[in-house]
Amino acid sequence: MLLSMNEGKSFSFRKEERVTGKKRIESLFAQGRSMMAYPFRVVYLETAHPFTVPLSILISIPKKRLRSAVNRNKMKRLAREAYRLNKYLLDEIQTGKGTHVDVALIYVKDEVSNFDTVEKSVRKALIALKEQIGKEQC
Repeated sequence: MLLSMNEGKSFSFRKEERVTGKKRIESLFAQGRSMMAYPFRVVYLETAHPFTVPLSILISIPKKRLRSAVNRNKMKRLAREAYRLNKYLLDEIQTGKGTHVDVALIYVKDEVSNFDTVEKSVRKALIALKEQIGKEQC
């Protein structure tokens, strides 16, 4: 019997998986660590607050980079879709001790990218994040 490639994987992107709240966002940017996965800057912060999901994400497309609201919204949709399809890469993250990771993906390119480029970048960012969190826990 052949198993489906996607069996056991959840491709949803629920509200619990999003970074919300002014205090939480401020602490993410004030205390978080960052790295680059061009065209995204990744900011992450491990917190001691247990949530229902081990990882929450925030996607930001600055107006300074893309002036047109249409282009900003398009890039947000592409980035969310790329994350939704590739979040299984982070399923193995065991934050341990009831901790939680907040992640912000900030678009730093000055022009609109196609989905393939965005997906590759998000995948690269998630893999680098997984390695970075693994190093910090050891």
